[in-house]
Amino acid sequence: MGAPDVTARIRAMCTALPGVTERPSHGSPAFFAGKQFVMVWPDGHHDHRFPHLWCAAPDGAQEDLVRGEPARYFRPPYVGSRGWLGVRLDGTVDWAMVEALCEDAYRTVAPRRLLDRLDAD
Repeated sequence: MGAPDVTARIRAMCTALPGVTERPSHGSPAFFAGKQFVMVWPDGHHDHRFPHLWCAAPDGAQEDLVRGEPARYFRPPYVGSRGWLGVRLDGTVDWAMVEALCEDAYRTVAPRRLLDRLDAD
């Protein structure tokens, strides 16, 4: 899957969530629900020369996922110290898992009113 396809797929997942806006952050697509919760690097970033995303994650998720599947998940630069998770989007991707991670990221940062809208659907 090429870079535009990766971006389009993540965009569709994120913008399906209530109140999400998209704007560039550091030159890449980023998604916000009040605060930023996902950033896509379709052509890679720094030492990670493969398509990937960074997402907010619930407490402990980064450590568990990176330890459990280090070929797919990593601690991203800059935001990894705040618990964010890096997810490779090359090779065979479990898109249902990526969608769940994006929703978890949204739930990590979204205000209560948006979470109430999500849960009402």
